[in-house]
Amino acid sequence: MIPDHIRANFQTLRRAAENGDLALMECADAESGAPRCVICAVGCDGGEYFFTPFGHLAEGNSYEAYRPPE
Repeated sequence: MIPDHIRANFQTLRRAAENGDLALMECADAESGAPRCVICAVGCDGGEYFFTPFGHLAEGNSYEAYRPPE
């Protein structure tokens, strides 16, 4: 079961995509320092931009990284 807060985040991500308010940013992993390509929603408040990270893209073959639900 997908938790409600995850569903809400996904809806925010969908709205950002529909509005063209997504960015792909290279960030450093907080634990390892390794570079990560992070999907972010972009917002603007009073001419100042802010970025909300949603997750990073899978390294390598994503078909090998995940299994579908059974």
